[in-house]
Amino acid sequence: RFMAASAKSKTSEAKQILKQIYVMEQAYRQEYDTYWGNGVTADAANGNNFARIGVQVGANARYSYAMVSAANTFLCTATADIDDDATIDTWTIDQTGTLTNTIDDPST
Repeated sequence: RFMAASAKSKTSEAKQILKQIYVMEQAYRQEYDTYWGNGVTADAANGNNFARIGVQVGANARYSYAMVSAANTFLCTATADIDDDATIDTWTIDQTGTLTNTIDDPST
């Protein structure tokens, strides 16, 4: 149970950064009439890659973030192996603000 609780707590990083990306994408679209960042990725080693929209991925980040965008839509995906198994925890957020855990890595 402790391991599952620990793994679940690590998911807060993805949720926090994805929500920040959503807010900043909305602001970017208001100014430029399009969403930003098609094909851009960011992770602990490349934390400044989302700087254009004001989002910083920290040097201790567990997740990697990948953006797919077009004029009227975007989908940002966060992925990480948070408990050293074969399953990759995957979260997404889209232009509507819908945050989804598409693959839940931590076993319960």
